[in-house]
Amino acid sequence: MRPREFDHDDVLRIAFDQFWRKGVRGASLSDIARDAGVQRGSLYNAFGSKEALFLQAYARYAGDYLLGLQKALGTGSLRKRLTAFFDLTITNFRSGSPPRGCPTTRGLMELGAAEGEGLDENARKAFANLISRITALVQEAMSAGAGRGEFSGDPAASALHIITVTRGLAVLERAFDDEPQLRKIAAHTIDLVLGKGGR
Repeated sequence: MRPREFDHDDVLRIAFDQFWRKGVRGASLSDIARDAGVQRGSLYNAFGSKEALFLQAYARYAGDYLLGLQKALGTGSLRKRLTAFFDLTITNFRSGSPPRGCPTTRGLMELGAAEGEGLDENARKAFANLISRITALVQEAMSAGAGRGEFSGDPAASALHIITVTRGLAVLERAFDDEPQLRKIAAHTIDLVLGKGGR
């Protein structure tokens, strides 16, 4: 078996950057191949389709993002953990020049596009899986905070509330391009969940 003509991980990184900036419909395999320095046919041979390439690139992104969230939610008081969670989330939305927004929210908006132009059920499941895993990480942090006496509410409901706010932040970031507003909403959400005096 002959070796691949390119670095698989490098291609996934380059492809995901294109998908993140342009959306799946807007990104082309020709542009990805050019930026990666490979032949377009090599991408088809390795991945089969643009959506299959997107799904592998998104899985790579999701794994890296979850590792970052675990770190953010792993140290300090519950308030510090939630602040770090929102900080990482907002920083992620605002990355790139111009800011690229949230790849998951962007992808969800492409679901149900014209046949052959957007994303299908496999993509919806990938997006839902990441959101569920993020929700579980936040719920674990809330439960641990409750165990330390820092939180007295319902960890599951509070985690779902926090994740719902992050989806709204993703939309507001696209609409207004106002990072201070996003951070103000995040701080207010933490106050609502923990109470002003909560740690």
